[in-house]
Amino acid sequence: MFNLFLLQALNGVQFGILLFLVAAGLTLIFGIMDMINLAHGVLYMVGAYFAATFTALTGDFLLGLAIALPAALLFGLFLEVLIFRHLYERDHLDQVLATFGLILILNEGVKIVWGAAPMSVPIPEILSGAIPLIGPLQYPFYRVVIIAAGLLTAVGLWLLVNHTRIGMLLRAGAVNAPMVSALGVDIRRLFMLVFGFGAMLAGFAGAMVAPILSVEPGMGDGVLILTFVVIVIGGVGSVRGAFVAAILVGLVDTLGRTFGPIVLRAVMDPSAASQTGRTLAPMLIYILMAAVLFFRPSGLFPAKGSAA
Repeated sequence: MFNLFLLQALNGVQFGILLFLVAAGLTLIFGIMDMINLAHGVLYMVGAYFAATFTALTGDFLLGLAIALPAALLFGLFLEVLIFRHLYERDHLDQVLATFGLILILNEGVKIVWGAAPMSVPIPEILSGAIPLIGPLQYPFYRVVIIAAGLLTAVGLWLLVNHTRIGMLLRAGAVNAPMVSALGVDIRRLFMLVFGFGAMLAGFAGAMVAPILSVEPGMGDGVLILTFVVIVIGGVGSVRGAFVAAILVGLVDTLGRTFGPIVLRAVMDPSAASQTGRTLAPMLIYILMAAVLFFRPSGLFPAKGSAA
């Protein structure tokens, strides 16, 4: 039982890391730009498609990933210039409607460019295999790489936001964007860079998950819902909150799906416990969100006017 718990806990951390990569950019966009972007999930999907395409063209996943990241950045900047900058001054309803329409357009666009059939990306040989944990227990090395990459990204993002001039401008823009603009900062360019960086983080998450999940149209829709849950639990505009909340959501979702039916078997017959467990497991993260909001309506780590 302990071995199963350890494996699923690692899976939960890995899932939470991927959620953080998507949520980090979106929480910056939320906290600094006051922009509701329902299309952020499709950037995750596009990043996965970029990784699949460039890996197939180069024959090397790491090289494909290195090309996919700037491609995701450029794609995000293109969307910001073409669409999103025209929505900053609009109310939230307009932003929701416009970005929901963008989801439909990009999902259909992916089908036109890449087709509706799922694509797969092989795990590179250098990252394949498993590492020993306890006794005969092993864990896939590539999933460990995802966890390590996410942790390094989190540390780098924390340093960027809290210990650089750009981070200072981000925090100041979150507090009072008009004042920052009046002091001579090109706030529109700052917003564009934030959006592009957020798009690249989402694309990075999609590219990293491509070797372990099918790359297919609409793959970002479910991730988007969980990303908003992460942002609400962590606190809008808080990168630290997004990280903690993402790990919590990943653990609760993964462990709940695995151990929910096992726990219910103590009071129910096995078939009923299995059915009830599968039904209740997806609800656990929303119960967690409701509990957090009940005790801390602003989230676990409210930004307090800053981006971290």
